[in-house]
Amino acid sequence: MLPDFLVLATGLVILLVCGDLLVQGATSLATRYGLSPLLIALTIVAFGTSAPELLVSVRAALAGAPGIALGNVVGSNTANILLILGLPALIYPIACAGRIVPHNMLIMMAASILLIVLCFIGPLGFWQGLLLLAMLTAYLVYSGWDARMNPHEPTPLVAEMPDDAFAQNRSWEDTRDLPHGTLPPPIQSRRLIALKIVFGIAGLPLGARLVVDGGIDIAQVFGVSDAVIGLSIIAVGTSLPELATSMMAVFRRNDDMVVGNIIGSNIMNILAILGITALIAPLPVDKDFLSFHLWVMLGAAVLLLPMAMTGRKVGRLAGAVFLAGYVGYLYAMFALGHVPPEVENGLNGF
Repeated sequence: MLPDFLVLATGLVILLVCGDLLVQGATSLATRYGLSPLLIALTIVAFGTSAPELLVSVRAALAGAPGIALGNVVGSNTANILLILGLPALIYPIACAGRIVPHNMLIMMAASILLIVLCFIGPLGFWQGLLLLAMLTAYLVYSGWDARMNPHEPTPLVAEMPDDAFAQNRSWEDTRDLPHGTLPPPIQSRRLIALKIVFGIAGLPLGARLVVDGGIDIAQVFGVSDAVIGLSIIAVGTSLPELATSMMAVFRRNDDMVVGNIIGSNIMNILAILGITALIAPLPVDKDFLSFHLWVMLGAAVLLLPMAMTGRKVGRLAGAVFLAGYVGYLYAMFALGHVPPEVENGLNGF
């Protein structure tokens, strides 16, 4: 078991390092080009941290176990809110501030409701995949248009210009309100920003894969069933990039990156991941999804809705409620038998 623990530990280290690189690169990108960090989190960071979900879902569809793809996305979206947002909130309250948070929260709600409607109509097939990808295109076009019509205004600075402001590639207008003797953060080069983002995005799936592989091997040693492994370790494992990014963003006091990453990832999971996977193979919808899992996913979004719409903080109490809700979800899923059979059967050859 020692090699399995080493694989698990190596994966965790890679996740933390690459999550920090992604946060730094995304923040620097927003600073350099005057973009909102929240917009960067909702798009570039969200798509990057959703890469494991895409890899797992496509692999499941090609391996003849498409039921896992839907379970992976639904389970990850639930974990993103209840676990990935709840855990950082216990460390430091997270503000759901920003002009575009309510807009994107409503888009996430609409995408969740659309997914439920499509699942009740029948299997997610080619045409449903095209619809989801068309909605993704509309979302990205809207985000770009909104960013152009409402350019980001940096937070005003507050006192005198430091003596060597020009050494930091800042103009006098950018630094005149800083306290005397305080240097603004340097504007990083485009190459350094690109390297941080690329290495961060590339390393997150690798770290998640190592954690999932190590966790599965350890769980199998203790006799844990394939279904439990698939709907817990794999679902949480593919959400580890969001967790790593959110934790590092919390330590850097970057609330926009936390909230934007979670909301954006949930949108990408539904519109991009399921859209692409449905083009590859039809995704069956078991009755347990219709009666339980989809509604838990929607319920988690409803819990976040009041805070996202009013700009209130997700405090420690809310974080504890979110985590308790996730524990309750896992208990109901396994102790009460809400494991979709096609997911349980499909995992045997996955």
